[in-house]
Amino acid sequence: MDVIAHFKGARAISIPADVVVFQEGEPGKEMYVLLEGEAEISVGGEVVELAGPGTLLGEMALINSAVRSATVITRRASRFVSIDTRQFDFLVRESPEFARHVMAVMAERLRSTNEKLTLAIRELSVRGRGPG
Repeated sequence: MDVIAHFKGARAISIPADVVVFQEGEPGKEMYVLLEGEAEISVGGEVVELAGPGTLLGEMALINSAVRSATVITRRASRFVSIDTRQFDFLVRESPEFARHVMAVMAERLRSTNEKLTLAIRELSVRGRGPG
């Protein structure tokens, strides 16, 4: 799905560089689509992804009404579309392609997290063995 084309003409907000869009632990009442610019996504102070145009941000907290699991900070001046729960529900109803795209993004992030976790467990396992 071409997310940028889908939201072309939507009202966007401009955020300068080096501004926190949202912070880990905050309640999430909206998600964002990054239309222009660049932002870093960090978890526990570690950068886990560099987001570019077309990236969805904050969808997890919006979907399950939980606190934010990550912090997003703009690295360059950026433009975002903000989507609240009501708008999200409308998009899911009216555009199954959008719903599938959100699920695909979440699945890819979960796979990436699983890979990182597997590598970390292997590294700990190797360290724990010590010299033979």
